[in-house]
Amino acid sequence: MSVVATIVVGSDGSTTIAGSSAQVTSHADRAIFLNRRRHVDCIIIGGNTARNEPYSKTPVPLVVISRKAHPQLPAAHIWNLDPQQALSRAQKEFGNNILIEGGAAFISNLIDHNAIDILELSITPATGGSDIFDFKKYLALATGKTEKRIDQTTFYTVRFTTQK
Repeated sequence: MSVVATIVVGSDGSTTIAGSSAQVTSHADRAIFLNRRRHVDCIIIGGNTARNEPYSKTPVPLVVISRKAHPQLPAAHIWNLDPQQALSRAQKEFGNNILIEGGAAFISNLIDHNAIDILELSITPATGGSDIFDFKKYLALATGKTEKRIDQTTFYTVRFTTQK
């Protein structure tokens, strides 16, 4: 059983440029990102991510945490719940291996509430964006971490001790 959050940031913590992660990500990050999604029971995203990123096709069930409908995602499960409640419901309905993909605030909230087991963090050279993720804070809170570099992207697998 694991809850994994994944986020790509620029070296300044930016997660978006012009509202999307497309200019922050790298080819190496994108390949790992797409592969990771095939090995989980469910993907959970927030409403902003649903509005700004391409989620029309996912290899597993997609849950959007939002107060609004998302007509461009007809197959998604739209839940008006707080992230912790949604995580619990998703584990009951789809299985224990959950992937969280979202923005800085969404993922920070779940880490701060001790709901994330592993953070898969990719740091690219991009700068000048918005939706800043304080990755240095979460690297410092890690109970274990590994690091690897592919091209100009640094990948961290950050483990947290969670009390579930």
